[in-house]
Amino acid sequence: MPLIALLAALVVALFAARRMLAVVTVRGESMRPTLEPGDRLLLLRTPVRRIRRRQVVLLQPPDDLGTWRRDALPSPAAGEWVVKRVAALPGDPMPAEMERDPDAVVPPGTLVVLGDGEYSADSRLWGPVPADRVIGVVARTLASPK
Repeated sequence: MPLIALLAALVVALFAARRMLAVVTVRGESMRPTLEPGDRLLLLRTPVRRIRRRQVVLLQPPDDLGTWRRDALPSPAAGEWVVKRVAALPGDPMPAEMERDPDAVVPPGTLVVLGDGEYSADSRLWGPVPADRVIGVVARTLASPK
């Protein structure tokens, strides 16, 4: 009987890990030099309330018309995603790259995300990103093509 309980616990743990963790591959150069195209990342699905400044996140970009989707997020393997760094959280002062008004703050329910590279489609182009479009934070780089 203990073997069956151990196997059941292992199955439950694996199922939980699959729901919380994902492996994604970087495409594009907007996070250079921090991340290179082809880098494989371990993603931890994280509630929005646990996201912090400077974390690297995986998020769903706006559609071709620049509008944000409101449907459920697809799995990390099934969608087009972008990797960006969180620059500001709701209530934070708007970063200088974004706003000329020194009193502007990041609106509730949104984040400001920026790429580390020189050329990046990010909040400088999109504006603040709806926080519900973030699927998780990058826990670590697993492999790099270097």
